[in-house]
Amino acid sequence: MNTAIVTGGDIRSDFALRVLGKGFDRIIAVDKGLGFCYENGITPTNIVGDFDTLDHRILEWYREHTSIGIREYNPVKDATDTQIAVELALGLGSSRITILGGTGSRVDHMLGNIQTMYLALEKGVECQMLDPNNRVRLIRDRFCLRREEQYGDYFSLIPLTTDVTGVTLRGVKYPLTDYHFTVLGSAGLGVSNEITGEEAQISMKSGILILIESRD
Repeated sequence: MNTAIVTGGDIRSDFALRVLGKGFDRIIAVDKGLGFCYENGITPTNIVGDFDTLDHRILEWYREHTSIGIREYNPVKDATDTQIAVELALGLGSSRITILGGTGSRVDHMLGNIQTMYLALEKGVECQMLDPNNRVRLIRDRFCLRREEQYGDYFSLIPLTTDVTGVTLRGVKYPLTDYHFTVLGSAGLGVSNEITGEEAQISMKSGILILIESRD
C-alpha cells in the first residue's frame, strides 16, 4: 500500500499536487497539512494531529461534512504529529511512505522527521521525505543509486547512527573504501558527491546513513 503523509511544514502547492497526482492508496493529513488538503480539494483518508497550527474551522468542516476518521491528540505529548502519522501508516500496512511538508524553517521538526523515518526502516518499509529541492531517505547495508532515477545532480551521506563503519562508494566522483563515519566531525566528507557512471554503489558494514539527493 502506497501512503502519502501531508504534514505541517513548508508545502509548495504545485510540487505537492504533482506528487499526489501520481496516485496513493492512502493520504494521511497531519495538523496544518489538513489545511493544504482543504484548500486544494484533496480528500484524505485519515486525519491526525493536535491541530495547534490549524484553523479550527477547517477541522470542524471535516467533522461536519465527512466521515473521515480523525485522531486528535493533546498538544502535550511524547511524539510529534508526523511520528504519529508514520506509526499509523505502518499500522495500516503501508509498503511505501512519502512525506510531504516534512522540511521547512523549523529545523528541529525536520531533524525529528528524519529520525522518525527510522521507524519505517526497521519495518523494512520504504520511506522518503520530499520537497522541491530534496529527497531524503535512510539506508543501511547496500544501496544502489541509479543516475536515471536520481533526484538532482548531487547526493550526500550523513551518519544517522553514532558510527557507520566500512563505508565503500563506487561509481562516484569521490569514492571511499572501508571508511568509518562518526557523528563527531566526519560527516562533511559525505557531502555533495556526484554519480560518474550509470549508478552509485553504496555499502556499509554497520550503521545507518541519511541519503540526501539535492537539485540545487
